[in-house]
Amino acid sequence: MIKTEKKCPDCFGDLEAVFPKETDGLRNTPETCLPCPHKTPCLRTAVSGPEGHKVRHEMIDRAYDSGQMTFWERWSKRKEIDRKIRQKKKTD
Repeated sequence: MIKTEKKCPDCFGDLEAVFPKETDGLRNTPETCLPCPHKTPCLRTAVSGPEGHKVRHEMIDRAYDSGQMTFWERWSKRKEIDRKIRQKKKTD
C-alpha cells in the first residue's frame, strides 16, 4: 500500500503569515489561506507555537480595554501565560 502524504506549504504554522495583524489591530486569516486544506491545523500550530502567546496577550488586553475584565484578572491571566512560557523554555 502506497501512502501519499500531503506536503504542507512553507507558511505552515507561521503566525505572521497565516494570522497577521491587520491595520485595525485585529488578527485575521488572509483570503489566500481560506481554500487551503491545511488551514485549521496550520492555525492551531501557529497559535500553540512560541509566538502564540502574543495572540493570547492581545485577547486579554482587548478584554481589559473593553471593560470585560478587571485589572487583577488581566494581571493574573498574563502572569499565568508568562509562567507557562517560562516552564516550556525550561523543559526545552
